[in-house]
Formats: sequence, C-alpha cells, structure tokens
Amino acid sequence: MEKENILGVNVSITSYENLKDSIVADIKNSKKSFIVAINPEKILKARKDEKLKKLLNNATYQIPDGVGIIYASKIKKGKIKSRITGIDCMDMLCNLANDKGYKVFLYGAKEETIKLAKSKLEEKYQNIKIVGYINGYEKDNDKIIKAINKSHADIIFVALGSPKQENWITSNMDKIDALIFQGVGGSFDVISGNIKRAPIWMQKAGLEWLYRLIKEPKRIFRQLKLFKFLFLIIFSKKEI
Repeated sequence: MEKENILGVNVSITSYENLKDSIVADIKNSKKSFIVAINPEKILKARKDEKLKKLLNNATYQIPDGVGIIYASKIKKGKIKSRITGIDCMDMLCNLANDKGYKVFLYGAKEETIKLAKSKLEEKYQNIKIVGYINGYEKDNDKIIKAINKSHADIIFVALGSPKQENWITSNMDKIDALIFQGVGGSFDVISGNIKRAPIWMQKAGLEWLYRLIKEPKRIFRQLKLFKFLFLIIFSKKEI
C-alpha cells in the first residue's frame, strides 16, 4: 500500500474500501497485520521518541486519523484526501466479522466498560462472534495470550491507550495466532456509551476535535499541539 511520510512518520494512502479489501486479503492469506491510527499528536511524540517512530513506521497500515493529517498532506501536495478514524476502522472490521464470520476478541478498558461494549456490539451486529474479552487491568500477560489463542480469534481490538496498546501489540503479535491487530484507544468507552461521540455532521466536517474541546475545555493544551504540528508542516522544506 502506498504511503506518505509526514515529519518522519508513514501514513497510508487509502480509502475505507481499499483498506477493507486489503484486510480481507490478509486474512485469506493468513498474513498478520497491525493497524495503527496516526494523528498530529502521535507524530509530534514520535519526533522525540525514535522507538515510537520505528514502531509506527513498522505497522502494516497507518490510517490517517485526524483532520490535521489531511491538512498536512494538502499543504505538501500529497494524496491523502480523507480521514479513517480509529473507531470507524473498528466499525468496518466489525462489519467484516459480522458478514464473513471472523472471530473477534476485545482486550482493554475497565471490566464494566468492556462488558457493555461487547453487549452493544452484539446488539448492533447480529451475527458477530465475539469469542472472548479481558479487561485492561489483568496483569498476567501469559494468561491474556493463552485466552486469546484459546478463543481462536481472527481480529483483536486492544484498548490500552497510546502508545501502550501499540507497544503491547508489537511485543505479542508473534505469540498470538490472530491475524488482525488494531489499537483502538478509547473506542470501547464510545461504543459502551460512556463517552458520546460528536454529531455526524461534525464528524463529516472534521470538527470532532472542536466537539471534544467543548465537552472537555481542559483539552485546549492538547489541541494547541495541532497548531505546532501545522507550523512544522508549513515550514518543513521537504515535500511529501
């Protein structure tokens, strides 16, 4: 899959349909794949952390999660035209699992959150097979790996927060029989209803950041990083 390099971090040039087709092919060919969501904040962290940058660049798919990534590509005359958010990618994978019988495992978040997220997913996708779940407070990593392998899951969603979830995935992929791994951050909280997502029109307009800022004004310091990111993009000499 073609990629753009934005301030040292690879970002996949793809659409939902192309990504879906690639993942179906990966499962068919028994190829392990790792999906990571890339946003400006994560790129800024990677600029100061070579280990994180290497981890992100070694992922199979780096989906463009964040309107800042679209702006950056446009400024540098790149080819990334639309976002693929982490939660929407998860939704797409759940649709695939529902339609094709892929088995799903959930790992992370609080016990009550993950149980409710599982229930909501099963309510939304009538044929989905969620073959197991473990909350993010389980400390025995061998127990987690054994439970996942015993479930014969094809797809694993890991909600431990970033970069903890990405580090866990890269450290354990080789020990796990599943094929598709995605770090999903706070998606279980959204799915369970603990956190309300922005209205559809704001999602389509790329204004989810504004909705979150209105709901949580203290996020202003995180949002200011977008301006730093765009400043670096504008004044970086190298085009994508």
